[in-house]
Amino acid sequence: MGLLFVESLPGPKVFKCKFCKVDSASHDAIISKDFHGRFGRAYLFKSVVNISLGPNEDRHLLTGLHTVNDIYCSCCQQILGWRYEKAYEESQKYKEGKYILEKARMLKEGW
Repeated sequence: MGLLFVESLPGPKVFKCKFCKVDSASHDAIISKDFHGRFGRAYLFKSVVNISLGPNEDRHLLTGLHTVNDIYCSCCQQILGWRYEKAYEESQKYKEGKYILEKARMLKEGW
């Protein structure tokens, strides 16, 4: 399969995959903490690391129709959230290219 490249994040506050404890996002990358996912509360991030993306999928979410990709941990392949590929409503365009990580699937380190 080859060697897996894992990126480590600097800083005292880092979100990690709950299942394998690899870095997923920096506290500094949080845009909003006011989101909901499949497993409860979720955070919107401008960037994440150590993930792989699933295929494009149209989903009807609370804020309307979006094209999204599920996000998987690149180490353990657990689902962590999703990425907004396209928002169809003008008021939701700010989400495009951003990432949702579900709080229930994350560990906080350095808090």
